[in-house]
Amino acid sequence: MKKILPVFLLLIMHLSSFTQQITAVDYKKLQKGEDTLKVHAWKIITGMNSIDRLKADSIFTRGFVKNLKTANSFYYPFDSLETISKLYAPDSSFRIYTWQLVVNDRVYRQHGAIQIRTKDGSLKLIPLIDKSDVTQNLADTIGNNNGWIGAVYYKIVLTQFNGQKFYTLMGFDGNSISSDRKIIEVLHFENEEPIFGGPFFSIPSDGLKPHNPARYIIEFKKDAVPRLTYDNELQMIIVEHLVSESNQPAKKYTLVGDGDYDGFKWVNNKWVHVDRVFSGTVTPEGQPPIPVPLDKNHGIETDDNGKGKVNEAPVKKKD
Repeated sequence: MKKILPVFLLLIMHLSSFTQQITAVDYKKLQKGEDTLKVHAWKIITGMNSIDRLKADSIFTRGFVKNLKTANSFYYPFDSLETISKLYAPDSSFRIYTWQLVVNDRVYRQHGAIQIRTKDGSLKLIPLIDKSDVTQNLADTIGNNNGWIGAVYYKIVLTQFNGQKFYTLMGFDGNSISSDRKIIEVLHFENEEPIFGGPFFSIPSDGLKPHNPARYIIEFKKDAVPRLTYDNELQMIIVEHLVSESNQPAKKYTLVGDGDYDGFKWVNNKWVHVDRVFSGTVTPEGQPPIPVPLDKNHGIETDDNGKGKVNEAPVKKKD
């Protein structure tokens, strides 16, 4: 607790210093816009039928872009948009927004955008176009924002290699009526264009997993919620091992977490697979070790009150 309090206060100070860049008039304008947006954001999830959800998504998207055009909106938290993931890059160079639209039981779509931090506070927005339905091999595809495979991101980790920055994203995809997915993929920028995926994984071939996929995807039983997160202490991505409930591992909708964990360690510009991270670890009452507390909302971290923390405060950085 002694360590947590100073860190919390530091984050509040950072956020406060950023909100001061927004004028009082613009801040009030953003608050008013947010009050309207949160109604439509909820309807994207809770709409009674596909027409209601599609309409809400359309109204929300247009209104959100309009609000983002307000000067220095990059620093406005949009905290009440609880169905929208809002992740700041650890270096505060951009913020990525993602959300999910359930068209029907068989069609799931993710929408999103990347907002680039600008010196003058003007809007630089890169839309993300979900092309997963026309992409044949999701694990091996590398694409820009117009060839995005779609995910609701809940974690972002910054790594570097030879002076270049790489942002590892962890996300959730509702996928289908019978299975969900979780995804790890690396985002980097070339000539200011976002590139999703790449040769950033090293996985021993076992006949089931690709050797060096462009992204790492696990598919599992609907609402099974296996853990996939980043452990700051270990400096590793932790992935819960999957087993089939019916001894049919080829049928992804039968896979659930078994309480054991594999991992990935960043080594020489690759996430290198580590088998059985906690092998031999003894935990209280024989419980499997869980590196980060997670709630039932698809692996999104929660605070002590169970509230999701998809929105993180930016890190102050000099231009």
